[in-house]
Amino acid sequence: MWPDRRILELFKTEFPIILAPMAGVVDADLVIAASQGGALGSLPCAMFSADKAREQIGIIRQRVSTPLNVNFFCHTPVEANPAREAGWKKRLSSYYSELGLDPAAPVNAANRAPFDEAMCALVEELKPEIVSFHFGLPDPALLRRVKAAGCIVMSSATIVREAIWLEENGADVIIAQGAEAGGHRGMFLTEDIAEQPGTFALVPQVVDAVKVPVIAAGGIADGRGIAAAFALGASGVQLGTAYLRCPESKVSAPARVALAQAHDDSTVITNVMTGRPARGVANRVMREVGPISPDAPAFPHSATALGPLKAAAEKLGRVDFTNLWAGQAVRLGREMPAAELTRALAGAALARLGRMAG
Repeated sequence: MWPDRRILELFKTEFPIILAPMAGVVDADLVIAASQGGALGSLPCAMFSADKAREQIGIIRQRVSTPLNVNFFCHTPVEANPAREAGWKKRLSSYYSELGLDPAAPVNAANRAPFDEAMCALVEELKPEIVSFHFGLPDPALLRRVKAAGCIVMSSATIVREAIWLEENGADVIIAQGAEAGGHRGMFLTEDIAEQPGTFALVPQVVDAVKVPVIAAGGIADGRGIAAAFALGASGVQLGTAYLRCPESKVSAPARVALAQAHDDSTVITNVMTGRPARGVANRVMREVGPISPDAPAFPHSATALGPLKAAAEKLGRVDFTNLWAGQAVRLGREMPAAELTRALAGAALARLGRMAG
C-alpha cells in the first residue's frame, strides 16, 4: 500500500506516478500509453497552438477515460533583441559555415508561448482534470477561470520559497523539482542555479513548509527512487527521463542512441539551447559554447538561431544542436512500452515500501 494516498484520491489514478510533460517528445501516444499503465498522463502544450492542443486532447479522450494533466508555461515573455540575436548568430557562425548554411537566411522564431486567453478558453471548453504550470502561475484572472472550470492546479517549485508562494497563490499540488531533474528548471523567484537543492534535500523541506500534497521530481527513475520519495514525505512522483526511451516517445533515432549511451555524469544545466537554464545530455554546442553562455539571448529566443543547425545536423544523424533534455538518472532509463514500464515501476516501488514497512 502507498503510505500517502492523497494524490491517488485527488487525481483518481491507479498509481501516484505522473508522466512529466516533456515538450517536443511527448504527444498523445505517450500520454495514452502511460495512462493505460496507471500513471497520470501529461500533455505538454507550451509549443502547441490551441488547435493542435485541442486535436491532441481529442485523440487522448477517444482512447482512454483516465484523468489528464495539460501543461503550460507561464513565463513573462521577453521581446526579441535584434542586437543580441545578431551577436548570437555571429557566435554560431562557424557552425553555419561548417554545415553549408546561410546565416542571413530567414528562420522561424522559437515557439514557446506562455498560457494566454486562447489556451484558457480551451481549458474552460475541454475541462482537463488537472492543469499544470511551469515557471510559476499565470495571471490571477486566468488562474481563477482555470479553477472555476473545476481543474486541479499544479506547479513546480525549485526552492522552498517558491513552494510557499505557489500554495499562497492557489496551487492545489506542488511539484518539488530537485536539481537532478531534466528539462527546464521551473524557477521563478530565483535566477541562481548554483543554489538549487537536490531532490533529497528539497522534498522534505517543501513537505514541512506547505499543507498541499507534494510530488517529488528529479533523479527518480526506478522503484528505489519512488520509495525514497515517499520516505521523504512525498505524496507522488513525477518521472520524465525514465520514459524517454519508450517506443511511444517522439525522441529521434540519433537522440535515442545518445540517451542510451549517457552516464550519470553526462548531463549538465545549460542556457545555450533556449536561453533558460535546463538540464540535458551535453551535446557539442553545449560543450563548446556553454554550458552557460552570457551571449545566449533570453528565453526562448536562443533557440531561434539553433533551429537551422539542428535540422541540418539531424539530417546527418548528429545531435550536435539537439535538445537532449534528461535528468541525472538517465542511465536508469529503459526501452520498454510505457504502460509496461509504469506497472513495473509501481510494482518495484510497492515491494520496496512493503519491505521498509516490515
